[in-house]
Amino acid sequence: MGAAGPEVDHATQTKSAAVGRLIATGDSTEGAGQGGTTADQAPRAGADGDERPVVRLAAPSARAVVRMVLLLVVTAVLLYLLWKVRTVVRLIGISLFLALALIPVVDAFDRRLRMHRAAIILIVYIVLLGAVVVIGAVVVPSLVKEIGQLSHDAPRYARELRGNATFRHYDNRYHISGKLVADARGLPHALGKLVGPLQDVTVSAFSLIGQLVTVLAITFLLILHGREYVNLGLALTGEREERYRRLIIEVNQAVSKYVLGNIIISLLATLVTWIVLSILGVPYALSLGLVVGFFDLLPLIGATLGAIVVAIATVPVNFPIATIVWIAFIIVWQRIEDYVVQPLVYGRALNVNPIVTIVSVLVGASLLGILGALIAIPTAAAIQIVLGDWWRTRRGRAQDASEEPAGETASGAVSSQAV
Repeated sequence: MGAAGPEVDHATQTKSAAVGRLIATGDSTEGAGQGGTTADQAPRAGADGDERPVVRLAAPSARAVVRMVLLLVVTAVLLYLLWKVRTVVRLIGISLFLALALIPVVDAFDRRLRMHRAAIILIVYIVLLGAVVVIGAVVVPSLVKEIGQLSHDAPRYARELRGNATFRHYDNRYHISGKLVADARGLPHALGKLVGPLQDVTVSAFSLIGQLVTVLAITFLLILHGREYVNLGLALTGEREERYRRLIIEVNQAVSKYVLGNIIISLLATLVTWIVLSILGVPYALSLGLVVGFFDLLPLIGATLGAIVVAIATVPVNFPIATIVWIAFIIVWQRIEDYVVQPLVYGRALNVNPIVTIVSVLVGASLLGILGALIAIPTAAAIQIVLGDWWRTRRGRAQDASEEPAGETASGAVSSQAV
């Protein structure tokens, strides 16, 4: 009997431990049924002897399924409504962009002139309308005349080129002059496509006059009462008001710097083009300078398109010297513009990744044509600022959450040592 006592006690302890594990497993199974996913209360030993919790997956509850279905339905309805009012959303987006671009100009005049803010906005509108009229009434007719003159004189230029023995040798083999004459005669037809972007920005970007009036009216109200609308919206954000206010200021500064900087750079391109073409003796130098300035507003390919137009206009003057001088000048000027002028004008307001720039321009052009390409880069910069702020906030919260358990552990250790 004395020897059997320890064996009985050992068996009793083994059964008690088994019952305890069974109870713990049952509790964890109930928790899994309620929450969907849980870990065993009894840890299991891993291959290296460490205790690791076992995670068991369970079917989601009916309440979770209903909530997920409702979320999908609400999202689908919102996307459908957004698609139905996409025209209104587009007009509001254009108005918001124009307002952000014009607010610094209106503020500058508002600080210097003793006039009502609404009157200043109307003056800015009149100036912009005058610029559109100048481009339509001065630049386009002179450009059409230049293209027509080039098309008419193309055979004579081809005969002069054949006077060179080297050119004549390759022309007899590849028929270069014939192709040049054919292309030159087709220039008047291609001019319609060339003027297309100008029409897109001025009139055709708004399919109806009513849409243009709508955009101007919304822009007028945003410039006049924009700060009141922003303050009203920020008042609803509670403790996050300061963060959102800082975010709005950053976006506003980025868009304003880009738009004003782009206009300044285009004016500089217009000025230097006018000077160079006047020295070369090219007629309609100012009109061609305005063409270069207009195309320079377009990102990526705008400057190249404007340079091609002017190169064609230099052919009737003194080919090929004037054309070569112009091409050399525009190459040097684009390098100066990219590495000197743009960093000075933009600063660090638009530190957009190059691949993001290309993709945003392509997307903007596909959605809104030339107007979309114009607003693509500042839109991408605004999205980048918002995403950057979200990422910084999220990372800060994660760091705070990771520091709290460490602090609790340290305080617990100190308390145990004190005990």
